Amino acid sequence: MSAHTGTAAAPVPTPLEPTGALSVETVQTVHHWDDRLFSFRITRPASFRFRSGEFVMIGLPGDNGKPLLRAYSVASPAWDEELEFLSIKVENGPLTSRLQHIQPGDQIYLGRKPTGTLVTDALKPGKRLFLLSTGTGLAPFMSLIRDPDVYELYDQILVAHSVRKVSELAYFDLLESKLTGDPLVEDQARAQFHYLPTVTREAFRTSGRIGALIDNGAIFEGLNGPAAFDPATDRVMLCGSMEMIKEFAARFDALGFVEGSNAAPGDYVIERAFVG
Repeated sequence: MSAHTGTAAAPVPTPLEPTGALSVETVQTVHHWDDRLFSFRITRPASFRFRSGEFVMIGLPGDNGKPLLRAYSVASPAWDEELEFLSIKVENGPLTSRLQHIQPGDQIYLGRKPTGTLVTDALKPGKRLFLLSTGTGLAPFMSLIRDPDVYELYDQILVAHSVRKVSELAYFDLLESKLTGDPLVEDQARAQFHYLPTVTREAFRTSGRIGALIDNGAIFEGLNGPAAFDPATDRVMLCGSMEMIKEFAARFDALGFVEGSNAAPGDYVIERAFVG
């Protein structure tokens, strides 16, 4: 006869209910990069369509029973059968304090209408595409660099990713390999894709913020063209901290770049939904 432990069975979560604006999806996998960063994949509705670089609302039930939602860029390519997201862990964050504990099989809310300005439609044609990111700002660029159309639009694509610690270099192996094994862009990426990771608070092969790498020319190493930004040929997307975006927007404005939008394509774009 087994001893009774006195441990109560874990409560069964109440199933989430879809609404007109939200579908209910199931967590497929969760990957913790380190103690501050994780990514997860969820089911994708058959009707869900998005442009590479867009964001969508995702969330969990709030304390008041209403959905608690935040905007997240889709990190997976538009052709993927699942949707992937990259998130920081905020101990006291209303959503991320709980989101970081999700497990495969859990349910999550997904908005039905993706949107955003980090899309090629918001940029004029060009030769070089620079995707400049800090932290989880890498997410929309992970979608863009696996989109075959991007390689048709630009001769060279560079992702610069600045983080504080080496462990925060999410997707490092995939990016370092130039997307080897990707079913759609492997060949193009081998010839056109460039990856520049940089770490600011630990020893790494490249150190310093992205601004310093622009100033010393390191960001242009290995690229064709001038070792400087040229609004005639270069296009830029910015995603990361508010400080970084404001700093670089001012920098590109001073160089004669014009900010673009879905209504009026320009030379560089930021995601204003995340900046405020």
